[in-house]
Parts: sequence; structure tokens; C-alpha cells
Amino acid sequence: MVKVRGRDWVVLPDSTEEFLLLKPLGGNDAEVTGVFAGPGGEEVQSAAFALPDPRGFSNAGRAKLLVNAAKLAIRSGAGPFRSLARLGVEPRPYQLVPLLMALRQTPARLLIADDVGVGKTIEAGLIARELLDRGEISRMAVLCPPHLAEQWVEELRAKFGIDAVAVLPGTARRLERGCNPGQSVFDRYRFVVVSLDLVKSDRWRQDFLTNAPEFVIVDEAHASAEGEGMGSKRHQRYRLLEELAKDPERHLILVTATPHSGKEDAFRSLLKLLNPDFANLPLDLSGAQNEAARRSLARHLVQRGRADIQDYLREDTPFPKRHDAELKYTLHPEYAALFDDVLAYARESVHVPGETLGRTRIRWWAALGLLRALASSPQAAAATLKERALTAEGGEEPTDLTLIDAVGREQVYDPDAETSEATDLTPGAQVEAPDTEATRRLLKLADRALALADGKDNKLGLLTTQVRDLVKQGFAPIVFCRFIATAEAVAAHLAGELKGVAVDAVTGRLTPDERVTKVGELAAQEKRVLVATDCLSEGINLQQAFSAVIHYDLPWNPTRLDQREGRVDRYGQASGEVRVLTIYGEDNRIDTLILDVLVRKHRLIRATLGTSIPAPEEAESLLDVLLAKVLDMDTRQAIQPSLFAEVQDFDVKWRDAAEGEKKSRSRFAQNAIQPGEVAGELAAVRSALGDTKAAQEFVLDALQGAGVIVSPRMDGTFQANPGQADVRAEFRDFLEQAPSFRFGGTPERNVTVLARNHPLVEQLASTVLGQALDDPQHALAKRVGVIRTSGVSVVTTLLLLRHRFHLTGRKGNRTWQTLAEELDTLAYVRRAGQIEWLPAEQVQTLLDLPVEGNVDAADKETRLRTAAELLQSEDMQAALSERARARGAELLAAHERVRGAASGQGATYSVEPPGPPDVLGVYLFLPIPKLS
Repeated sequence: MVKVRGRDWVVLPDSTEEFLLLKPLGGNDAEVTGVFAGPGGEEVQSAAFALPDPRGFSNAGRAKLLVNAAKLAIRSGAGPFRSLARLGVEPRPYQLVPLLMALRQTPARLLIADDVGVGKTIEAGLIARELLDRGEISRMAVLCPPHLAEQWVEELRAKFGIDAVAVLPGTARRLERGCNPGQSVFDRYRFVVVSLDLVKSDRWRQDFLTNAPEFVIVDEAHASAEGEGMGSKRHQRYRLLEELAKDPERHLILVTATPHSGKEDAFRSLLKLLNPDFANLPLDLSGAQNEAARRSLARHLVQRGRADIQDYLREDTPFPKRHDAELKYTLHPEYAALFDDVLAYARESVHVPGETLGRTRIRWWAALGLLRALASSPQAAAATLKERALTAEGGEEPTDLTLIDAVGREQVYDPDAETSEATDLTPGAQVEAPDTEATRRLLKLADRALALADGKDNKLGLLTTQVRDLVKQGFAPIVFCRFIATAEAVAAHLAGELKGVAVDAVTGRLTPDERVTKVGELAAQEKRVLVATDCLSEGINLQQAFSAVIHYDLPWNPTRLDQREGRVDRYGQASGEVRVLTIYGEDNRIDTLILDVLVRKHRLIRATLGTSIPAPEEAESLLDVLLAKVLDMDTRQAIQPSLFAEVQDFDVKWRDAAEGEKKSRSRFAQNAIQPGEVAGELAAVRSALGDTKAAQEFVLDALQGAGVIVSPRMDGTFQANPGQADVRAEFRDFLEQAPSFRFGGTPERNVTVLARNHPLVEQLASTVLGQALDDPQHALAKRVGVIRTSGVSVVTTLLLLRHRFHLTGRKGNRTWQTLAEELDTLAYVRRAGQIEWLPAEQVQTLLDLPVEGNVDAADKETRLRTAAELLQSEDMQAALSERARARGAELLAAHERVRGAASGQGATYSVEPPGPPDVLGVYLFLPIPKLS
């Protein structure tokens, strides 16, 4: 410790002789500052932690306020989980399992394959934060699809205190300009979130491989798996990951909700990144003879559904109850007539004799795009009818069939959002030149489509009724549409029909930042409806502001169902119930085809298995076949997909994929970490650092001690009101930011959810602790106290200690040191002049003993002076120093315990106290005198 600028400071490990990195005694990490102590610098004096002043006493009942304040103010905990005290989120117990798995490996190589909405981002980020705080890594990268990059940047900043930059096609050049000559972006910035497709390109690949950090997270890892028929993009991604994995020191965390999906070769390609030996695993891992192989794999793979974690360690993880419904409508007669005429045109347009194959493919995609737009809305249909189709411009005949089909599929189908977000532009239907009869025919159809918008769109009428009912019931729905034209028309209509309800549309016309802003503005409204295209089906979690999803347009890829619904149906949903409504046209053969072939089968598999399985890769080819049959049939003729051999084969493949996933989940269920191990470590952490219960006890005690009126409500929330009291300045921020609050649970409107690591709790704890140390006369929490109580039979002294430890890590030629803190409570009695220390369980009961008698002020001061003199004795100082050494040894053992088999490999640690612990408080408990 040193004294400078009139305050006492703790010297942090990164200090040098001339430059000191200092943290105020009783302060927090935000107050860390640097001081130049060299020639001409500031005057720095050595300091020692002062014992409590016996004159600043209260009753010992205030001891618990200081205990909780000191615990909750700690941000560099000494326990084996170094990061938990500084997180911006309180992990659920099940989310510690991947962390324990990672700590038992050198390096950490994991495939985190938990279900959608369980919190894989938190699990991966927790591993990164822990290894950073241990000093084992200093840099990290997240590789992900570009449309998820900003979400990762925000999650890392808000929940883990990691300030990362997004390296994307639109930002990479700007970031390069901030580098020194010859310096790489990936060397300049310690923490990066990178587009995987950017760094797999020839321009960036070698740069990234040369400068890649020692810790890499790969999100949506299934998009990089390699297997038969996976395509060149996946091959390039996989080659990049394969090169990264060759470094035996690199930590690699793969994240995906669908690691298997029935594609065994793709699944195994991911496993090989974790351990090359997994390439030799037998195809069938069942049976006793393969138990060792299963155990080996289980150390690297965690895969759990909601049922596995909902009551993990008997701590409820609330997911909302979900209610699904299908809603059908019939076309208005004029809409049905237009549908027939458009089908007739489409049938004619795809069968033009004598055309080149390229021209035929353009006509095919134009016809499909027109049918899909017409099923969406009159506005989308009109926009499509007025647009040119694909590459059907004048000049040379199109010959690149691969390009034509690629563009067509992207505009018409819903390709997996593996590396780019969904397109929501309407496709074009015009193939002929503008002045031809065919084009004039399309423009007339466009006029008829627009005329339907005036009261003849039964689909929109059904939606309006459903949205109105949902809002009345207290739900906040998101309406998902396929096209921008549809979303904007729907939003405009609902805004006019729903009085007192805020309605807005978010589409691909907006930049990602603009989308976040608009969603935030809408979320602030009491009654709200969001209309969106699939640009919002990934990337922004909406569970705190919205509670229902309406599929206005059926996706042609069932994975989109999960992506849309996963925005609200996930952990952290503020509502106890979510609604999912699916709208389809009963006499619209496009909708019924998609519903029967894809949507209902997808949901059946999910209901049976408990998780979703992506449709087989043949889905688009199957739709090509079925839609071709629709175009070949008479417009009034119904189609029965189940009668086609192609559909039957497709169903078999999908069922086989589901069965493969089911076997995979049962075979690789996580058993490398037993619940008892997690429970033991979690209990130790909560005891040392405090938990939500400690936060509640402290906040209520502190507010009431400051004269704030705190009123509990029936719903579990608290209302804070300063009343007539002249509330201290340090409490005003709290009251302004959290007039209504609760402890734990899911966020809700106008209620602040407080937990151990909430900034307001940290600020309050640091303030209470700092005042107790710096201004004891005016402090709420007192460092000394005396009470009489029937809970003791002999005078008992409780000591509140704060240990500091230097944790030194060594790996190869590298050595690093961090400072850790831990609170400790000891108690003793004196018998025949000898000190007798009480067992730990008895010490904890002292803090809850009631005050049952008065003690004279002079008697209090005399007794406290005697206790203070004893604290300064050689024997007591030796005992406290021995206690610090013993705790250091216990902490080292705990670090080695969580490392398991990895202990002694890679990084090794030593734990040393720099001296005896600080004595924060001394409290005396006196027995009730016996009546003679």
C-alpha cells in the first residue's frame, strides 16, 4: 500500500518502480489510475492499513452491512473462477459446465452445441473472460457470419467487459488505416470480431493466420463443416479453421445449435478440429467396447436441450410457455382470379419453344418469384410484376447457368443464413423488353394487384384481427414478412387500424445500426407492434420487448421458423408466455404446398425430438420438382405432395437425419462434468463473492439505513422513495435509475433487475465500503461494534478480514501476476487467557444474532480498545498471517481442482499473500448477564 494525493492506494501487479498502477483502498476498477513516481513525479509514501478506530462503534448488527458491501465490491475474486466477480451477467449454473470443461483442457477445445435460446454466447464468452482474467490469454477473435458481428461486439462489451472491433468488408480498410506501417489489423487490436468469409478470402487469409490470436470462437460452426456436396465456400472456411487448429497452443471454441443434423461426415469434420484423433473414431460408437472413445469425446462436446437445464441443480431457468396456432384464410374472389391468371402466365412463360437454356432458367426463376410475391401481398406482387427479372437485360444472351441459378435461389428461396443475412427485395418478373406485349400484360396484372389492396386482401384482414387481439391480451407481436414491399404495406395498414398502438417496420432498407435504434425506440412504447423482414430473424434478441411471433409469409426454408421464433422464445423472455401464429392461404396452392412438405414436418420433428433438424439439402430441388408440377397442372386442380415419390424419399431422409441426431444426443450427453462438481464450486464462489440474495440483503439494508422508504409489492418488486429524508448524494443515482427494482428474474418494463454484478449494486457497495474506511464518522457501515445477545455464552470477537493474494502464472518463458482479493470472517473466544478459534459454521451464525441488551458507551470503547491491542500483538499477527497462508494454499488447491487432469500442464500457478490480511472490522458479542 502507498499514500498519494491524500488517499491510501493498493499497488497493482503491473506497476514498475517509476510508474505505479494504483487502485483506491475501498474503490473499484473504474477508479484505477496511474501515477508517475520517478524523478520529478508525485510524492508517494509507504502506507499500512489502519485498524478500526474503537471510538467509531455502533451495535454489531451493522457488521453484516459491511460484510456484504465488502463482498459485493470485490471484482478480482481469488477463487478458481476469476471472472465471475466482474461479469455484466449472472451465469446460470448450467452455463458453468462448458467453463469447467475448458479449464480441464490444455488448450481448450470445445464444441458447444446447446439448443437455441439456451445461451451459447454467454458460455463461450465466459470461457474467454476467465482465461483473460487468469492471464493465460491476452487476445481473442470471434469468427462469425457478418450479420452477427455487431451483436457479438455488443455482447462482449456489455456482458464481459471486452471491447472488440468488428472486422468486416465495410470496416477493414478503415481499421487498417489506424495501424502502424507493416502492422496487421489482427495484431493492432487485441479483441476482434471477424467475418469468416472475409478472412477466408485470398486478400486476408494469410494475414489472419499469421496474426491470429491464441483464443478463437467460431460461431455458427456448422456452416464451416466439411462434407460431401458442401460446396467450395464451406471447403474454404474449413481449410482456414483446419490451419488455425494446427497450432497446438490455440484455444478453439466451436458454437452451433445443429452440429450433426444427420450429416455424419460434416459432424466428424468439426470433431477433427478439436482433436485430430477423432478422425479415427468408429462410425458406430455404441457398445461397451467404445466407452473409452465416448468418454474422450464427451470431454470436448456439450450438447443439451431445454429439458436438460431447466431445473439444473434445482435452480429454475424459466423459459416461456409457448402456444402455437395455424390460421387459415381464403382468397377474395378477385384475388383468386388474379392468382389463376398469374399461374396461367407463369405456365406459358416457362414453356417457350426454341429458347436457350439460360433464357429458360431466367423464365423459371421469374415465374417462381412472381408466385411467391403474389402469395405474400398485392404490393409485393405489383412490385415484382414491374421489375426486370434477374439478369434479363438487353445485350448478350445469358450463358452462366450457375450464376443464374445462384441469383435465382437467393431471390426466391430462403437459403440458410450461414454467412449473409436474408434478402428481402422483391424479385423481378419481366423477361421481355419493355415495349413487348408480354411486358404490357404484366403491367396490367400489376394494376389489378394494386387494386386488391383496397379491402380485398383477406390475409391482411385476418392479421389485423389477430394483432388487435394479441395487443389487448398484453402481447407485443413481431410480424415477419418475406418482402420489403409487404412489410411496409402491413405496417402502414396496422398503424391506421390500431389506435394507441405504436407500429413500425424494420427491413433491409435500414443499416444494422438503424435497425437497432428503431427497435429500441419501439420497445420504449407501452403498446407496440413490430413488422419486420428476415433481416431481423437473426442478430438481435428481442425477448425483453416482444412476446409473440406471427409468420405472415411462410418461409420456404423451415430453419427460418426457428430463427424468427428464437427472437422471443428464449431464456430471458420477460413474458411468461409467448404466442406463435402461422398464417396460410387455404386455397393458395403455394402456401399449402410449403405447409405440408416443410413446415408441419419440421414442427413434428421438433416436438418429437425436442430440437430442430434442418431439412435435407434436397429441399430446394424437391421444391423445384413440386412447383414445376403446380405450373403443369390445371389451375383448379389440387396437388397432393405425399403421393409423389420424390416427397416420400425426402421424408425418409429427414426422418433418418432426425434419428441420427437423436442417437447423437443420447450418445454424447454431457457426463464429463457431474452436477455435484458444479454445485460445490458454485457454492464456494457465492459464499466468497456474494450472490443475488446477498445483493438484496445489502441494498435493502443500505437504502433503509440512509432513510429511504422501500416498499415491497405483491409481484416481488420494490419501490424506493426518499420520503422526507435528505438522501445522501451517493444514493441519488440509485434512486434516479432504479425507483422500481427486483432481485433476479427476467427483465421487465420499468423495473430494474438487480443482481450481484449490476453496476448500481457495485457502485453502492463501493460507496458504503469506501465511506467506512475513509469517513467512519458519517459512514452507514461501521467497522466496530458491540451488542449483547443470548446467542453467545461467552464474549465472542468476530474479525472481518480482507486477504490480498499475488497469483503468479507461468507458462514456458512467460510469467505474469495478478492481484486477487477475498473476504474472510473469523471469530474467537478467550478461555484462561488463550485464544480459541470458532469453527466456520458457527462464525456465520454470529452475523444474524439479534440485539437483546444495552451496553454502556464507555464499556464498549474499553472492550474495543482491548480487542484492538490484542490484534496488534505478535501472536495475533502471526495467527492472521498463518490464516492468509492457509487460505492461499486452499485457493491454489481449488485452482488445481477445477483444472483436473490439465493441472500441471500448460500454465502453472502459485498463490502468495503479500502480508497479513487487512482487518476491516471488529465486532464483539457479549452474553446476557445472568440474574443472581
